Amino acid sequence: MAIKRADWPAGRVVTVEFTSHVLADNPLGDPACRAFDVWLPPQYAQGSGRGRGLRFPVLYDLAGFTSSGRAHTNWRNFDENVPERVARLVHEKKMRPCLIVFPDCFTALGGNQYVNSSAVGNYADYLTRELIPFIDAEFRTKASRDNRGCFGRSSGGYGAMIHGMKYSRYWGAIANHSGDAYFDFLYRIDWPNTLNTLAKYRSRKRREGAIDVEREERGADTGYDDGRVARFLKDVWSRSNLSGDEIHCLMNLAMAATYDPDPTAPNGFLLPFNLETGELISARWRQWLKHDPINLVKRYARNLKTLRGIYIDCGWRDQYQMHYGARILSKRLRQAGVEHRYEEFPDTHSRIDYRLERSLPFLTRALR
Repeated sequence: MAIKRADWPAGRVVTVEFTSHVLADNPLGDPACRAFDVWLPPQYAQGSGRGRGLRFPVLYDLAGFTSSGRAHTNWRNFDENVPERVARLVHEKKMRPCLIVFPDCFTALGGNQYVNSSAVGNYADYLTRELIPFIDAEFRTKASRDNRGCFGRSSGGYGAMIHGMKYSRYWGAIANHSGDAYFDFLYRIDWPNTLNTLAKYRSRKRREGAIDVEREERGADTGYDDGRVARFLKDVWSRSNLSGDEIHCLMNLAMAATYDPDPTAPNGFLLPFNLETGELISARWRQWLKHDPINLVKRYARNLKTLRGIYIDCGWRDQYQMHYGARILSKRLRQAGVEHRYEEFPDTHSRIDYRLERSLPFLTRALR
């Protein structure tokens, strides 16, 4: 008979609030004061006397695009949320007790990649320079890099990987589930759909018959917004019922704001494609590729080698083709002499939280 959720100690989810100086006056006008959840293991409240002073390693859960931390602590139908899953794994002695932090890094563009951007906000600094010391001061954590890890799926997996590369002095171990990589496959092939969505917001309506393409593309071939991006954003920010195409368009604009920000450009970022012809703007795309994890391994190999554990996985039926990027990433890590564990499984990009049963025990074993 299956054990019911109530048959083991659940631990405790507490909500805290933090006002950020880093996010104050961010370019999107997103709130600097945010509430987010922290899960405390049952052992946090156990014991008496000296036992009350026990300290624990801490993991940060980086949510994927369009999501945020509290989406991982909410009730889930026919499934466990993250605190319930971790409580069971701790009860079954498959992982060590730890704290889990669920940051809120949502933005008006639908999310971010957990890096610093003049067009989105400095979310890498928010995590490392503000949230980490805040959590270590408020809770009984083992407040050292070797007792701290981060994990995530999709954009959260990308964030975990990038933080392992660029911010290794803050993290002892990382787990990357289906994280963004190999941008030529992942993003480039989706831009035609984004261009079609943005075309609805052209300043002039299309007319049947002969056209002068060079005339039509003026202002749309430089990487600068000719007005359609601004009109699209104004429209989607005015309502809540976004279509799938609009969500994907918003995502690609969020990536442009992350990978090619420019404070002098309209909306604060540049675009990698000619808005009319769909031609790639090579100079702009090169800016994107500078952020692709497969192109960063060699540069940050020394940092990655200091980590106590690196876990990567991806489903080989991923509908966004992320398994190809994951394979290249693993290959380049191996070539650079960076130890890591790479796994694949027969599933897609969606509803794969069960993979945490592989990564979270890995992380708590790797940490001190």
